[in-house]
Amino acid sequence: MSQIRKLAGQTAIYGISSILGKTINFLLLPIYTAYLDKEALGSFTAIYALIAFLNIIFTFGMETTYFRYATGKGLDPQKVFAQIQSLLITSSLTLGALIYFSAVPLSEWLGYSDQEHLFKWVAWILAIDAVLALPYAKLRKENKALQFAMTKLINILLNVGFNVFFIVFCFHVWTGDIFPSVKPLIDVFYVSNWGVDYILLSNLIANALMLPVLFKLSGKFIFHIEREFLKPMWHYAVPLLFMGLAGVTNEVFSRGLFEYVLPENFYEGLSQREAGGVFGANFKLAIFMNLVIQAFKYAAEPFFFNQSTDKNSPELFAKVMHAFVIFCTTLMIAISVNLDLIGKFFLRGEGYWEGLYIVPVLLFGYLFLGIYFNLSIWFKLTDQTKYSFYITLIGALVTISVIFLFVPVLGYLGAALSTLACYFVMSVVSFVYGQKYFPIPYQTGKDLFYLFFGFLLSYLGFYITFEIPILQFILKNGLVIVFVVVVLFFEKDQINQTIRSIKGKKA
Repeated sequence: MSQIRKLAGQTAIYGISSILGKTINFLLLPIYTAYLDKEALGSFTAIYALIAFLNIIFTFGMETTYFRYATGKGLDPQKVFAQIQSLLITSSLTLGALIYFSAVPLSEWLGYSDQEHLFKWVAWILAIDAVLALPYAKLRKENKALQFAMTKLINILLNVGFNVFFIVFCFHVWTGDIFPSVKPLIDVFYVSNWGVDYILLSNLIANALMLPVLFKLSGKFIFHIEREFLKPMWHYAVPLLFMGLAGVTNEVFSRGLFEYVLPENFYEGLSQREAGGVFGANFKLAIFMNLVIQAFKYAAEPFFFNQSTDKNSPELFAKVMHAFVIFCTTLMIAISVNLDLIGKFFLRGEGYWEGLYIVPVLLFGYLFLGIYFNLSIWFKLTDQTKYSFYITLIGALVTISVIFLFVPVLGYLGAALSTLACYFVMSVVSFVYGQKYFPIPYQTGKDLFYLFFGFLLSYLGFYITFEIPILQFILKNGLVIVFVVVVLFFEKDQINQTIRSIKGKKA
């Protein structure tokens, strides 16, 4: 239990920073829905889905490879860092240049003619993100959670600040609402018809400002690439490239393909790109689950590798999974039953509420992504990373099939179901093969019961309506209490055992 408490403590530090950061970043959604039209928000959804996909290609599994070779292979951790960082700098600049000089055909192919500057900025964002990836990983490996959290938070604050400056402040100065004396200065650089442009520009500036900070915190290193030294790391990492794509496969296909698969006039009064904006805005509400999974990942990855040599590690991993399922299922219910309040705050523009009903499905899908991350430890520890490719390929095929079959019929819900189907199938396949190569005594039956019972309560709470608001709030959130009581009933033996253990240590 002490190891789980240690993991929980690390997750809490990462989680607090993620929650604070994402909450601050999430406050941009009301700004976007208030100041940008649905078409601009649709562009934002599609371009950032592309960035998420390419970001994995730019880092190609080298973060996990760094953890593996800097902790369990008897190598000098500083040399491992220097070699991998040198490789990432070289590859990211090469790939970034390829996208930068292909900006014109890319913009025309993706339907953004005369906006090639967007893809030049995308190239720089991707290159900088890849260069920063390993310094962030080094902070995690050295258990410098506070430094990691603070730098992430500063980056988010910068990004939000630039967004507010360009989208809100400059707009009101340009229209003459505030500070008329500043308008001549704003007129020099402000472009009134830019939307997603300013989102990308803010991201680029904020990330660029973090380069000297992260390089300082990660320490000096000598740029050098030794082919033979990196060769085994390369073989380990390449399959992880496809595993990394698992985290964005659905995001890319569901959000990126949505506007192209949705039939014309499916939603009255909305173009396909505008409908994509509505879907993307509601998709972002699932971030509450995603940020918890991200915080867990930050803490759990180095934790799993450090515990891998312990003979009792399978039992420990099973306990971690069980605790993860209980916590995240409780979170899913709490968010789902309060979506009416959450939607009022974050979805300010007209028409965005139409997609609110898909959020419980998205939350459930992201929960299975977290489960998949737990399950995937077997092929990382057994060096069977080739299986990540097969599992990701299956997930991609499921996603594409569900999108093309159900989006033309169900619209938003069809795209949301692709998220759930993708991560559910990937979790099942990973579990089956994992038990063959690295058996872990998961509490499978109990965990599945909690998951599907929790999902049932989530939708039940979402659709509860009552004329008296306070009574409606109580009834909805009472379902969270129902779930907690059920968990306490089934876990009473484990809870009593833990209490006896704590009392025994005190005695």
